[in-house]
Amino acid sequence: MARRMFRLKGCLGPKVYTEVPDGGWGWIVAVAFFLVEVFTYGVIKSFGIFLKDLMTDFEESNSRVSWIISICVFVMTFTAPLSSVLSNRFGFQPVVIFGGFLISLGTIFTAFTSSINQMYLTIGIVAGLGYCLTFLPTVTILSQYFSKRRSVVTAMASTGESFAIFAFAPAFTALKYHIGWRYTLVVIGTLQGIIIICGALLRPIVIKPKTSQTGIEQITNSPPIDQLRNSVNSGNLDVLSPDKLEHGLESVGEQQGEVEPLQVPPKQKDISMQAKNKLLDLTVLKEGSFLCYSAFGLFATLGFFAPQLYVVELSASMGTERDKAAYMLSTMAIAEIFGRLSIGWVLSLGRVRKIFVLLGCVSLMCLALVLFTVVHGFWGLVVCCVLYGFLLGNIASTHIPMLAEDDVIGIERMPLAVGVYVCIQSFAGLAGPPLGGVLVDITQNYSSAFFSCAGGMGLGAVFLALVRPAKTGRLCMRRDNGRNTPVVQQESKDMPGDFQEVEIHKNTGIKS
Repeated sequence: MARRMFRLKGCLGPKVYTEVPDGGWGWIVAVAFFLVEVFTYGVIKSFGIFLKDLMTDFEESNSRVSWIISICVFVMTFTAPLSSVLSNRFGFQPVVIFGGFLISLGTIFTAFTSSINQMYLTIGIVAGLGYCLTFLPTVTILSQYFSKRRSVVTAMASTGESFAIFAFAPAFTALKYHIGWRYTLVVIGTLQGIIIICGALLRPIVIKPKTSQTGIEQITNSPPIDQLRNSVNSGNLDVLSPDKLEHGLESVGEQQGEVEPLQVPPKQKDISMQAKNKLLDLTVLKEGSFLCYSAFGLFATLGFFAPQLYVVELSASMGTERDKAAYMLSTMAIAEIFGRLSIGWVLSLGRVRKIFVLLGCVSLMCLALVLFTVVHGFWGLVVCCVLYGFLLGNIASTHIPMLAEDDVIGIERMPLAVGVYVCIQSFAGLAGPPLGGVLVDITQNYSSAFFSCAGGMGLGAVFLALVRPAKTGRLCMRRDNGRNTPVVQQESKDMPGDFQEVEIHKNTGIKS
């Protein structure tokens, strides 16, 4: 038994590189992320095919049934900080494995429920928590394995969601007619057990750079064992920090007698140790760029799920046969695949700032949602589904990896801050589908659900446009004697009291 555990640890333990590989085991992680997308967001967005059956069997309204997905999305996003804390404490592998178990368990138990309230528990809470524990750790570690190819690989791997919608919508619809919606959920829950295997493939990455010195070709000694263990447990990218570099040079100096240890200021050591020991980074809430980006995510989420829930019913209300209307989701999924691949290629060119490309996609998405409410007939809706799917692919595959860009927070702080960002999104995920359901119940028109999505996406575009100015400090400028001068705060904190008074007098023009 011990020998088997040792071999398992060797096969699924950390991968050590001298620099970010932009490949290597990262390709296996990309495949795992593809499958996680298939059985998380792919299933969530295909759940609309069960709406009519649930409304009929349980004699419930649109809004009541919509709360199933709403609670699931809310739990999935609101508990994102918990996912970050558990991943940084125990590692990505056990968290994703446990999340896959919860997803499979919750979906299978849903087949044996007798009321919508019980579905709120099984799909909403149990499976929703599992979705949270699988998606975020997977996309985070995938970002760590790639640097130059990050945008392309993330976009390609995220197409799993689109392929799932394309395949699941007609397949589960046909399966539902043959064995019923309950046994169909049992099949789905069993297939979702594949996520457990994907979690085992998320091997942590450890970076040990080679350092050249006079008389020494390479420093081959590794960091202290406790530091390496912390890196593997946290699942974070273990870049050799200044304090680790100092320890390494001291060790070599003792052996060679020629190299002096690198001197690192004590303050810099403290900052490095504090960053390493954190499980969750709440200091990002003090940054204007992150707050604006989080507001964008909050409002844009209103347009992420409602169209998939209501496009089939909207098409049926316009006279399209229900079997034919189910292919609207497939049309949307095909367009989403092309959207994800194309945005990855555009962002890899690097000719335009990535955040500006995302802003253009969000603005066009708002117009596409409005277009759903004015077209008529089957082919008009097909065009809308193509536009919406293409733009959704652009946004969905980039809005979380965009956190790794310097315009927002950067790759170093992404593993700690991504949970905070997704948690803020959760409130829109909770309100979006029920808001659409209430509007449909009041107006008896499915077009009204798309207006709420368009309004949220428009507000998201406004806040996204403010991210870059907030990062560069343009939102924190004030006019002083006809000139724009930034408000200086951080530098004055590090000055002694007397120097602070001189600085204040200088800035205000007041003489003591």
